[in-house]
Amino acid sequence: MARQRQQLDRLLADSASTYGAPYQQAFAELAEAHRGRPVAEILPLLRRAADDALLGFTDADLREQAQAISTGEPYVLRVKVA
Repeated sequence: MARQRQQLDRLLADSASTYGAPYQQAFAELAEAHRGRPVAEILPLLRRAADDALLGFTDADLREQAQAISTGEPYVLRVKVA
């Protein structure tokens, strides 16, 4: 289990990784283009990006991310491995 977690940490830290890169790119683009916009406008865009990247974020996760984009606050992407 620790080895899997270590591998995932390395994968997520590797910005060239193909797994998380599409979502990271989409998030960065949304953050730049939608700063100051309402959370309700950002949420469906984040949901589409997460679905496209096959990431199973909860609604609460996406709402937190959308809030950060809306307010322009820095956001650190967290992934929980179960």
